[in-house]
Amino acid sequence: KKSEQELKDEEMELFTKYYMEWKGERKSGNTSYMNIPRFYYRLPAEDEVLLQKLREESRAVFLQRKSRELLDNEELQNLWFLLDKHQTSPMIGEEAMINYENFLEVGEKAGPKCKQFFTAKIFAKLLHNDPYGRISIMQFFNYVMRKG
Repeated sequence: KKSEQELKDEEMELFTKYYMEWKGERKSGNTSYMNIPRFYYRLPAEDEVLLQKLREESRAVFLQRKSRELLDNEELQNLWFLLDKHQTSPMIGEEAMINYENFLEVGEKAGPKCKQFFTAKIFAKLLHNDPYGRISIMQFFNYVMRKG
């Protein structure tokens, strides 16, 4: 005959065995949760100096990379000069306009930093009710200054 303690131990052992089998089957049956990327990382505590330094350094590198993507004054002046040189007549009042063909030509000459702004999507976004299918050079330049 088994003692009461032995029966409890055996019951617990069987429960653990069946529970682990059940839990294991559920996990292996649906593994899609393993493909979800982690999107939250807690901020390092005050006593985690190394993690704080790593966070500061990675943020500084990120900001440096973003600032290198921005257009400096010289590049903005060059862009304005190119846009002005390739404007498409007739002007609407005082406003210079540019058609899509000239827009693409300026995009090729403007340099690699400006390339991201010379897309059909951006041209279409700035295209309003011009009968010749042009956009305002000033509106495009302001768009570049806001986004870039």
